[in-house]
Amino acid sequence: MTRRRVVVTGVGIVSPHGADPVRVMDRLLSGESAIREHAYPAGGPYTNVAAAAEFDPAISLPGQRLDNLDRVSQFSKVAAAAAVADAGLEFTDELRARSGVSLGTGMGSALTLEETFQQVMLRDPERVRPLTVLKVMNNASAGHIAIDFGLSGPDLTFSCACASSAVSIGEALRQIRHGYADVMIAGGAESLLTYTFFRAWDAMHVLAPRDPVDASASCRPFAKNRNGLVLGEGAAVVVLEEMEAAQRRGARIYAELAGYGSSNEQTHITKPSVEGQAHAMQLALDDGGVAAEEVDYVNAHGTATLLNDPIETRALKQVLGPRAYRIPVTSTKSMHGHLLGGAGALEFAIALLAMRRKAVPPTANLGEPDPECDLDYVPGKGRMNQELRCVMSNSFAFGGTNAVLVARGL
Repeated sequence: MTRRRVVVTGVGIVSPHGADPVRVMDRLLSGESAIREHAYPAGGPYTNVAAAAEFDPAISLPGQRLDNLDRVSQFSKVAAAAAVADAGLEFTDELRARSGVSLGTGMGSALTLEETFQQVMLRDPERVRPLTVLKVMNNASAGHIAIDFGLSGPDLTFSCACASSAVSIGEALRQIRHGYADVMIAGGAESLLTYTFFRAWDAMHVLAPRDPVDASASCRPFAKNRNGLVLGEGAAVVVLEEMEAAQRRGARIYAELAGYGSSNEQTHITKPSVEGQAHAMQLALDDGGVAAEEVDYVNAHGTATLLNDPIETRALKQVLGPRAYRIPVTSTKSMHGHLLGGAGALEFAIALLAMRRKAVPPTANLGEPDPECDLDYVPGKGRMNQELRCVMSNSFAFGGTNAVLVARGL
């Protein structure tokens, strides 16, 4: 079977920096953090830091029954609609039969789950909303998007913790590459800024405390004084198309999605390894026929946890060799927080937008680097006038799933 090439023709975002990709990149390139103090009144009060999405469902989804959609599905629907509009794609009946959806989420409908548990345990166990199951099932978002556009091709949902949406994009690539679909709406979302889920993450001792001087500076990837991740929420969706069909219709093409690699840590459910991360990166490069010398930018997983950052640094050195020291490697989580299941899609979208802008977003809050983290992390502000021919986006997850996406310009 001929291996078909796949391109990205549309990008849609709901993020802590907003939903307009141009404005989002402006804010990221300036080094602006969207991390703020965030209150969790239920069961508390309890306050820490998080990166909440700039999102008003009444404005973004006018006239829709919002009470039938968990916040994560609201994010997903809006990002998907924006991506399809950005692609200028019109679905004919024939194309609908060859088009599908592939979404990722780590925790799914966290807000509805928490509200339901509170209702049953604290108020009235006899009064549970009839549509609760339909709101909380992890594939609700993908189903709603397929219905919105009348798509009858593959309808897929992946839940691999922090790698979920990177996996969803990679597996969508394979659907088109091997002829099962011609168009895939792919990405992911997360919305878990709830009291219960926040306290659960906090109990693992991986969350950064509020910076005592500046809450927005609480996430510090690759820094010597880093002390944990900051939770974020939002969604990102891309439209993937078979390249020749996209070119025939005159689509604007962001880049070719050239390679995808996925590996399993196999030894520990939370501890990353150089070997596992490097294996996923090498698989992605090999899948795309991309040499290490061609990579011009890496959007790193960069969680600001004590374990991940030096391990990812070593893995990058192992895969990219001497070139690892000569290319920008940044963690935009320092500004938009960690979207968990939505992180891979948002960071891949940012890498694509960086290619288009010829500009690299920075790693914010990087004062003194950890001596073990000695690559070019672009501290402070973004770097303009960069020729980015090929970019890599890394996503590594609890559970041991590693996923890497590689895109190159045409």
